[in-house]
Amino acid sequence: MEHNSYIARKRARFTGIGGIPVNIPYGTVLEAREGFILFKGRPVCTVISQNACEHFCQNDDGCGRERGTLVAAIITCLERRDESYQARWDKVWGDPLCQKYRRPEHGDFWLWSYDFFNAPVVNLYHIARMIGAQAQ
Repeated sequence: MEHNSYIARKRARFTGIGGIPVNIPYGTVLEAREGFILFKGRPVCTVISQNACEHFCQNDDGCGRERGTLVAAIITCLERRDESYQARWDKVWGDPLCQKYRRPEHGDFWLWSYDFFNAPVVNLYHIARMIGAQAQ
């Protein structure tokens, strides 16, 4: 599915397309066209790039800010190396919904797919509750 609207889920500072420095504030609404995320009419990255996943969430449904908060909370929770680290990952590996958002080409470790970063918020809430992530 091609999305038309994105929002910066955190400040986006990186080198964009054509070597142009990008500095987009949190909460900025961006347009997407022909596979590129645009800021002030200029392409900054492709919609499936690592920069897009790290900094932007689709906002076609008006839930981009909430989606970004949930994505960040899930990632932060899963990265936390405490006594429950493995238990959280075991839940993720065993959950059919999470499997839908896993990149299948990596059989022995987990990478979130493009679809995870653009998932419906109800699905992200499910994952967050399952692992105990605190969305703020």
